[in-house]
Amino acid sequence: MDIASTVGMVMGVSVLVMAIMIAPGASFGAFIDYPSLMVVGGGAVAAVLICFPLKSFLNTARVAKNVFFNRQESITELIEQIVSLAETARRDGLLALEGRLEDVSNPFIILGVQMAVDGTRPEIIESVMRTEMDGIATRHKNGKNVLDQMGRFAPAFGMIGTLMGLIIMLGNMDDPAAIGPGMAVALITTMYGAIFSNLFCLPFAEKLGFIHRHEQLAMEIIVRGIMGIQSGDNPRVIEQKLNTFVPPHQRAGSQEAA
Repeated sequence: MDIASTVGMVMGVSVLVMAIMIAPGASFGAFIDYPSLMVVGGGAVAAVLICFPLKSFLNTARVAKNVFFNRQESITELIEQIVSLAETARRDGLLALEGRLEDVSNPFIILGVQMAVDGTRPEIIESVMRTEMDGIATRHKNGKNVLDQMGRFAPAFGMIGTLMGLIIMLGNMDDPAAIGPGMAVALITTMYGAIFSNLFCLPFAEKLGFIHRHEQLAMEIIVRGIMGIQSGDNPRVIEQKLNTFVPPHQRAGSQEAA
């Protein structure tokens, strides 16, 4: 479980609830309006359905769960594993790596090592691995875009709902006592749109973007490492090359990391 996402979500909801509780004269009932929820939620979903295929929209829940449940691979451990494979290849030859695959859990490393063991040409290995990276990047981008667009449309439909409420209120100006409650209901829709966008959709999309960038960094390190192993580079040289992707105090084999 991603602790930061969980804490952030709980904190965000708690702040709103506590603000309502301690506000003088406020009640939870005053902040609940089902027509407003219908306009914001239904309108945002309708707009997203227009923008994307149905399959992309239905995958949103599966993609969004990665905000709370994700496993980010340690870059330091990844470099150490690649250097270990390089040492085996340097000592016993590339074919010896086939026996090490059962200890490797990363499918991208397995893909590269298998091609290297099979004697695939270096340019083909790199081309296949980078094509795999591009495919993953495209899938991640599609999932993030759905949440981005929902975060973009929710405030707009909140404003539409507010305008609808104001029109209804202005149509009943003959009852001055209804103006205050009518204005409150009209503004609730704007609040729903802002909360839906800024507490859920946009933060979710940014977290997915962060996870994607971390995964792409790990895959870039794997590509560089596999190419170094395939070309027979010294394991220490491979380690130094890969360590340039991380800060000095996090580098594998450094005194700070030790």
